[in-house]
Amino acid sequence: QVQLVESGGGSVQSGGSLRLSCAASGYSLVMYCMGWFRQAPGKEREEVAHIDSDFKPVYVDSVKGRFTISQNNAKNELYLDMNSLKPEDSATYYCAAAGGGSWSECYWNYWGRGTQVTVSS
Repeated sequence: QVQLVESGGGSVQSGGSLRLSCAASGYSLVMYCMGWFRQAPGKEREEVAHIDSDFKPVYVDSVKGRFTISQNNAKNELYLDMNSLKPEDSATYYCAAAGGGSWSECYWNYWGRGTQVTVSS
């Protein structure tokens, strides 16, 4: 059974940094995609970044230049380094894995429980 467990959330001031980690277990093959999503109260969940099947990072425009996604396959861990944080980055951040996909999208079917990030102004 695939399990994704996030850690590293917390409260920071605007301009600060955080590193989120996701420990993955329960599967022996490399996932098609690994990524991070976030959801703020009253808003829909949005994708923040993912690593695609060619191991290339993809970012939503609002975090480009500030966030970096990376993974350590040997440790089965996924990371999200967040710099220059803004209050609008406040949300619950979820780690996700896609067991399959197409040339244009990842089929997200595994989710962690989330970790809270709060950025104060």
